[in-house]
Amino acid sequence: MAVDRDHVLRSAAALLTRKSTATMDEVARAAGISRATLHRHFAGRDALVRALETLGIEECEAALAAARLDDGPARDALRRFVTEIEPAAALLAFLYSENQLYEGEEQNAGWARIDARMAALFRRGQSAGEFRIDLTPAWLTDALYGLLASGAWAMAEGRLAPKDYRYMIVEMFLGGALRREES
Repeated sequence: MAVDRDHVLRSAAALLTRKSTATMDEVARAAGISRATLHRHFAGRDALVRALETLGIEECEAALAAARLDDGPARDALRRFVTEIEPAAALLAFLYSENQLYEGEEQNAGWARIDARMAALFRRGQSAGEFRIDLTPAWLTDALYGLLASGAWAMAEGRLAPKDYRYMIVEMFLGGALRREES
């Protein structure tokens, strides 16, 4: 029987986003395969996490494309992005907590591409007078990621209804990022 790698990765993602300390045995059970089969596809937890990283980057890049970041006002593009990224938010929250993904020379270049796209959106919004100019695009990017992850964790724990995810994230973020008129 052929093993559907995408099914295994998505099963692992679903489990690890709820229980980040899950063992490889638990991941195998969640995917409906044996531990030996899981091990043939992923030599260990690090290999599995790296494969999930690739999936997470693919999900982010798909959300960025679907959000059409260059169309219309930057704040509207931000709203579209939060809507598009929500299905992958739990996976990204898990990856966000995996520090080894962001250290050293083995950092996946996909994260830098995503960061550059988001920072460009914030620079565009700053140039148009939509976003505060006293906060750097890099900080706005990191702050948004933190809110996306926090929202995913809150949904997983039942403190945030999925239907409220976009609204809560966008309103909290824009409430602090929008440029205010001087009085």
